[in-house]
Amino acid sequence: MLDELIIVRYGEIGIKSPKVRGKFERKLIENIKTVIDGDVKLKQGRIFIYPQDLGEAVEYLQRIPGIVSYSPASVTKTDHDSIKELIELYINELVDKGVFSSEDSFAIRCRRVGEHDFTSQEMAAYCGSVVYGITESKVDLSNPDFELFVEVRGDKTYIFNQKIQGLGGLPLGTQGKVISLISSGIDSPVATFLMMKRGCSVTLLNFNTYPYSSGSNDKILKIYQKLKEYSAGAKLTLYQVDYGDYLHKCIDEAPDRMTCVLCKSGMYQIAERLAKDENALAIVDGSSLGQVASQTLPNILATRYSTLMPVLSPLIGLDKVEIENIAKKIGTYDISILPDSGCSAVPRHPETHAELSQVLEALDNIGAEDEYDNAISTLKLIK
Repeated sequence: MLDELIIVRYGEIGIKSPKVRGKFERKLIENIKTVIDGDVKLKQGRIFIYPQDLGEAVEYLQRIPGIVSYSPASVTKTDHDSIKELIELYINELVDKGVFSSEDSFAIRCRRVGEHDFTSQEMAAYCGSVVYGITESKVDLSNPDFELFVEVRGDKTYIFNQKIQGLGGLPLGTQGKVISLISSGIDSPVATFLMMKRGCSVTLLNFNTYPYSSGSNDKILKIYQKLKEYSAGAKLTLYQVDYGDYLHKCIDEAPDRMTCVLCKSGMYQIAERLAKDENALAIVDGSSLGQVASQTLPNILATRYSTLMPVLSPLIGLDKVEIENIAKKIGTYDISILPDSGCSAVPRHPETHAELSQVLEALDNIGAEDEYDNAISTLKLIK
């Protein structure tokens, strides 16, 4: 029976200073351990996982930020007889499964770490002769149908045949906390995911615009559950405020065309209040430059002018197709496109080039500060 494990690789963590690298490595291992049962060890720039359930671990690793790639592998001692025995078991098992056959060309990819009495090329040739002895398959180093990877690390040798791509990025929880403005649309879940991928712990803030929408939380809860799949090692919290009264004030007492601008400005202000309570360092939104009325440059200036905290918009330079592709990849797209009531507060002709002085005047006229306080008083945790 093969001795199975998973070799995990990380990327930019490896170029950090020794102190920072060690901190990030420990956090990545901690995050892995929250979702995978088994032994986890760090050695020579690789993380080695000996899981209780290999299939389950392979699935979980695909959703953990900080992992560039990983490989289910088998291990043996570094001597020619042990390596030959392992390759024979490994290849025969792949042949039985139909993964590899005599009709397929193959290549051996060998690398070494440590001192040995053979070179990488010599070991690759030796392993190739073992494979050929089983299948008589043709060797093709340029464009093979099948690749067998052999990693010789000190007195251990690892064999595997695939490198599964991970999310990349930085370990969740290494870059501080942010407040993410989350809706049931396509963009904001993607923006949230990208900040999680960059190592940020996230607190989600949703604005319930009832009676200008249905007030249902079904979609937002489904999006929350999907994003939670990527949050191993950090608590993902969802808060909600009632925003209908503020919108009513904007519609009744401010120019009709400014509703969207005042709405977005209020969201930033309320998020900033929550950020102070949560010890968060920034606000995140799903803005993509020029995509909707509130996301033109003049409106971005006007809506963020009174916000002292940094507002991060990871989608700012992406178009809709690029954003949708990420949403499909992470599993939020099919949720976001479910039918809903939309927002009836949106004016027929929304302002696209807001004058800052006029926006500040409108906010003053509606008593915005008091309205923000009223809205934040309705803050509740959505479970």
